[in-house]
Amino acid sequence: MAENPRLICAASDLQDGGRGVRFEAQWGGQPTPAFVIRFKGRVYGYLNRCGHIPVELDFQPGEFFDDSRLYLVCATHGALYAPESGACLGGRCERRGLLPLEVIERDGGIYVKE
Repeated sequence: MAENPRLICAASDLQDGGRGVRFEAQWGGQPTPAFVIRFKGRVYGYLNRCGHIPVELDFQPGEFFDDSRLYLVCATHGALYAPESGACLGGRCERRGLLPLEVIERDGGIYVKE
């Protein structure tokens, strides 16, 4: 992890259970699609990659939550994930969860540690 986290967005850009913010993270030395969301007051970050096959979760950019706003959903396969852990909850993710990223909220910003 880098000593100086990289700014992703303003903290006010994330509403609880609302649209996420997409960005590129370094994963395995390669730029990889990723996203951050806010759920129950906390911020979480994940690679934007379904556990079933590596397609991006959001069909509409930033739309990661299902209609209930309680679960993250893969728009392609309907797989459901827990927002607070990325764990597979059902569908075609076959018990493979999302890959988490270390994100922090401080001084009005959301940062990723890479």
